[in-house]
Amino acid sequence: MAKAIVFDIGGVLVGLDMERCIRAFRQRLGFERITELLDPFHQKGIYGEMEAGEVSADDFRAYILAESRPGCRPEDVDLAMKELLAEMPEDTVRTVRDLSARYPLYLLSNNNAISMGHIYALFREKGIEPGTTFRDQFISYQMRMLKPSRAIYDEAARRIGLSPEEILFIDDSPTNVRAAQEAGWQARLYVPGTELSALLKDC
Repeated sequence: MAKAIVFDIGGVLVGLDMERCIRAFRQRLGFERITELLDPFHQKGIYGEMEAGEVSADDFRAYILAESRPGCRPEDVDLAMKELLAEMPEDTVRTVRDLSARYPLYLLSNNNAISMGHIYALFREKGIEPGTTFRDQFISYQMRMLKPSRAIYDEAARRIGLSPEEILFIDDSPTNVRAAQEAGWQARLYVPGTELSALLKDC
């Protein structure tokens, strides 16, 4: 039986809207090459480098603005990034609240400083305080590690303080789920658009 539950964020707790984000980069900024960087699971190019902690959010903004319409500002980049994030379904909100009363919960996400700011705001709108609902957060840009590397799972398990087999991980990427299982974790694949409560009904 699991003693802790770890959630991916994008595609699991918060829906993703790739097409809306692409439109925002093109219409708001005139940045046409966003499809070369954006990916549902593992961002590419400088976007991926930002999520790996190899370049800063300011470096990313400068890169985008260098190929955007004159007059665009760093906050325009942030607003375009925000459009990737869709809603947090009410079933997900209820499930997280219920589980947080019975399990220590954690976040493990390939993510970046810009998007995390928007995610925390969305959590708070739903009555979920990130610093108390989740015991710890393993975010790639801060750890300088990316899923599906073994290192990020091993370091997260060390910080959680449990044996890998006592940790249940939820992710929407088959590659990341398989990597967690290879690291000794329990892991389940979440299918976006389905109810999170159904996946975790036995918890």
